[in-house]
Amino acid sequence: MSNPSITLSLLLLISFSAKLSSSRVFLSIDCGTSDAYTDQHSINWVGDANYTHTGETHTTDAQIPLWAGTLRAFPKLRKSCYTIPVPVPVGVKILVRAWFYYGNYDGKSSPPTFALSFDANMWGEVLTVPMSTDLVYREVIYAVDGDAASVCVAQVEEGQVPFINAIEVRGLDSGMYGNMDSSRALFNVYRSAFDAPGPVRFPDDIYDRIWLPNNITGGLAFQSDTSMMHVNITDNPPASVLQNASSTSNALQGIVFSFDTFMTYINLYFVEMTKLRSGEKRFIQVFTFDEVTEPFSPPYQSVREICITNSSGPLSIRPTNDSTLPPIISAMEVFTISDPLSNGTNAKDVEALKLLQHQFDALQAWAGDPCLPIYYNWEWVKCSSDQTMPRITSMDLSSMDLSGVLPDFSAMDALKSIDLHNNSFSGSIPDFFGNFPNLKELNLADNYFSGPIPSSLTNNNNITLHFSGNQKLCQSYNCAVSAEKKKKSSGNKIGLIFAILVSILFIISIVVVVLLYRRQKRTAETLQSIYEGNMHGQHHTNARVQEMPMRATDGQTSSFSFSLYK
Repeated sequence: MSNPSITLSLLLLISFSAKLSSSRVFLSIDCGTSDAYTDQHSINWVGDANYTHTGETHTTDAQIPLWAGTLRAFPKLRKSCYTIPVPVPVGVKILVRAWFYYGNYDGKSSPPTFALSFDANMWGEVLTVPMSTDLVYREVIYAVDGDAASVCVAQVEEGQVPFINAIEVRGLDSGMYGNMDSSRALFNVYRSAFDAPGPVRFPDDIYDRIWLPNNITGGLAFQSDTSMMHVNITDNPPASVLQNASSTSNALQGIVFSFDTFMTYINLYFVEMTKLRSGEKRFIQVFTFDEVTEPFSPPYQSVREICITNSSGPLSIRPTNDSTLPPIISAMEVFTISDPLSNGTNAKDVEALKLLQHQFDALQAWAGDPCLPIYYNWEWVKCSSDQTMPRITSMDLSSMDLSGVLPDFSAMDALKSIDLHNNSFSGSIPDFFGNFPNLKELNLADNYFSGPIPSSLTNNNNITLHFSGNQKLCQSYNCAVSAEKKKKSSGNKIGLIFAILVSILFIISIVVVVLLYRRQKRTAETLQSIYEGNMHGQHHTNARVQEMPMRATDGQTSSFSFSLYK
């Protein structure tokens, strides 16, 4: 019967290991497609639509691997980038691998050459080849600064259109490749598994490092006599690359490696393939131009790692004088060391540019660092010469068909020139334009700005202003005068209308009075003639007054009296 506490401990360990594995970044992007699939290495791939906003998709003549059948080309911009989320702790390194396969996608049989960069740093130059079977890849290991990484391709010559087929991002464990601090990157030259039967990568290598078979010319191949292997070193090579080894055929002969590059970072992995018999000894030392290791014996069923940093010139593995067996090696990683990594464009400028890109969709095609690497800045910005943390000194968004209200980008306080002319910006001119301490020129011509020009601009003699072509725009004083004129004009119109109405009412009143008077007069004359006629037919000796009713103009009965005399 099993021990419950041991079972619980094992379950917790498995759960913890699964959690670590699931939290590690492991992203494979097939550029130029929207399809998701799983390849022959059990690696899940996704399309690239969520990682870039520019470029053209094309197909190639490749069928295997699947990602080689599509690509994304970038004929328009100087630099085009993918932005990739990498939620890893500060200081933890990632592995980024970019793949390129020309495949005559454009029918020109002319593979291009172009630049490759990551974040704000140069990665190298990509020389693609026309052969249908040639796959080119570049790999870098570095500590990402922030929550995203960028991979960019850039034109080095007109007509040389950059492209990319695939991007792989793999999170590494804390401490891996720790003999190089986070201020520099490691560019992979090659990663060898000596006398391995074939390439090794995921799932054998949980970090998906690619180990290619290699051998020593004229040497001997060995295979481990045990499958038991304890790999307890930080860089954690896969056990499968430690099952084989290469050696020289002569016990006194060393193994020599030559490198074309300076400033290399080298990991050497040593494993004894068989349990040595009595009297057999294998002691070796590693020599570089300026360093020699202590003698050591490769362990059996375990691994010994030797790391050489900042090395230049050839490297040799030699037997000691008392060794009875030749030197042996199982695997090796070789990197070149980058220059110190840039911090990128000043964070204030970067955040302000994000506001502009969020407001105007047309600007989202630009990604990566806006100023770096040098010579590969965004087309509409110019930057200071400081390559450590440059500032943006000029911004030209003229004639880019932008419309709407400007967000507040006043954090870009190193700007000397702002050109926004020939767009459709609207609303009032923002007051924050007066807050740029270094601004020398501001061009807002040919837009739809309205209202007054801020006095912080009109009163600043250090800024050359361009406002023409904004029909609803006015100087502060002119706006006030115009408003007063409108007020007076409105008052005059009201007075005139009132006078006209009073005059009309007065005229109507006069007409009504005249008409009433004339009507009453005619009525009186008519009644008088009637009475006079009656008097001629009667004989009365006394005079009398007779009162007759009549209808007034207001509809009420009134009395009209008159006297008759005999």
